[in-house]
Amino acid sequence: MGFGVLLRSWGRVWWVVLALALLGVGAFRAAGWLFALCVVGAGVAGSLAVVGRRSVYGAWYDVIAVPIESVAGIPWVYAAFGRIGDGKGKRASRVGVSVAVTVALLAVFVPLLGGADATFAKLLRSVTPEIDAGSVVQWIILFVVLGFGSVGAIYLLAGPRAAAEGEASGRFLRRLEWSLPVGALTVLFAVFVAVQFVALFGGDDYVQRTANLTYAEYARTGFWQLSIVTILTLAVIAVVLRWAAKDSATDRAWLRVLLCAFGLLSLVIVASALGRMWTYQQAYGFTVLRLLVEVCELWLGLVYLLMIVAVLRLDGTWLPRAAIGTGMATLFALAILNPEGLVAERNIDRWQHGKNLDTQYLGNLSPDIVPALDQLPEPQRNDVLDRIRARLDEDTWQSWNLSRAHAR
Repeated sequence: MGFGVLLRSWGRVWWVVLALALLGVGAFRAAGWLFALCVVGAGVAGSLAVVGRRSVYGAWYDVIAVPIESVAGIPWVYAAFGRIGDGKGKRASRVGVSVAVTVALLAVFVPLLGGADATFAKLLRSVTPEIDAGSVVQWIILFVVLGFGSVGAIYLLAGPRAAAEGEASGRFLRRLEWSLPVGALTVLFAVFVAVQFVALFGGDDYVQRTANLTYAEYARTGFWQLSIVTILTLAVIAVVLRWAAKDSATDRAWLRVLLCAFGLLSLVIVASALGRMWTYQQAYGFTVLRLLVEVCELWLGLVYLLMIVAVLRLDGTWLPRAAIGTGMATLFALAILNPEGLVAERNIDRWQHGKNLDTQYLGNLSPDIVPALDQLPEPQRNDVLDRIRARLDEDTWQSWNLSRAHAR
C-alpha cells in the first residue's frame, strides 16, 4: 500500500526533489544570479509540490498558490489559536508569548544600561557577538518570508480549496475558424524556411558574402525577431489545441496534421535562432546573458516537442506543468554545467585562436571561473584573479560555498 501511495504521488515527489536540488545549487556555485534564479525556481517547484496533482485554478495559479494562500492562511492560523483550550496547548502558547515579551524587553533595556555605564558596556561587549545591522535585517526578512510561506503551505495541505472538476465543455472554434489562420501561418512559415534556408543555416561564410549584412544585423536582430515568433507561435498552438472542436474524426485529423506541421516548422525557426546566436557569439564573444538566451531557446525547442506530443494525443491538460517542470530541470542542468565557467572557457578558447579577450568582463564574473583561468598566461591570468580575490576577501562566513572554497 505504501508503494501504491508513492506511485500515485510521483508528481509531488518529483517537485519536492527538484525544489531541494535547486536550493542546493547555492552550496556549489558562487554566481549570485544563478542562485537567485534557482531560488525562484525552487519556490515554483515547492508550490506545485504542495498543491500536488490537483488543479485548483490551473497550473499558472498553482505555481504561486503558496504565497497567495498565505494571506488566506493568516486568519485560519489566528482562528486556530483561538480554539486552543485550557490544556497543554494553552500553556505552551502562554509560554511562547512570555518568551517573546522577555526578548523584546531585553532588547530595549540592555542597550540602555550599556550606554549608562562604561564598565557594564565593556562586559556586554565581551560576552555578546558583533551584530551587523544589514545581516539582521536580511535574516528578519528571510524569517518573515519563510514564515508566510509555511503558513500558506500548511493551509493548502490542511484545507485546500476544492479542485475544479473536469474541463469546460464549450468548444467554440469550428474547423474553418481555426484552420484558416493556422493554415495561413503554416504556409507563411514554409515559404520563409524555403526561401531563407541558406540564410538560416549558411553560417559565417554566407554572412561574409552577403552585401550590407554585418554579424550584428544578421545574428543579433534576427535572433530576437525569431525568438518572438517562436513564443507567439506557442500561444497560437495552445489556444487552438484548447478550444478547437474535436467532435468528429475529420476534425481531429485536421487538427493533428495542421498543428504538427506548424509545430515542426516552428522547430526549424527555433534552430535558426540558435544558429544566429551561436554565430554572433563566435564573432563577438560569449557572455552569460547570451548563454542564457540560448538555453531559453533550447528549452523552447523542448516545449515544442512536448506540444507536438500533446497535439498527437489531442490532450494538453498535462502540458503546462510539463513545460514548467522541464524549465526548472533545464535551470538545474545549467547550474551543473557551471555557466560562468563555460563562458570563460569559450572566451579563452577564442583568444587562443586569435580573437580578442575581454579580461575586464572575466574579472566581473564569480569565482566559478577560477579553474578555467589556468589556460591563461601571465599577466592576464593574474589580472583577472586579483579582481576575484579582492571580492573573496570581502566575503563573510555566510557566503561560503564549495566554489569559493576551491577558488581560495
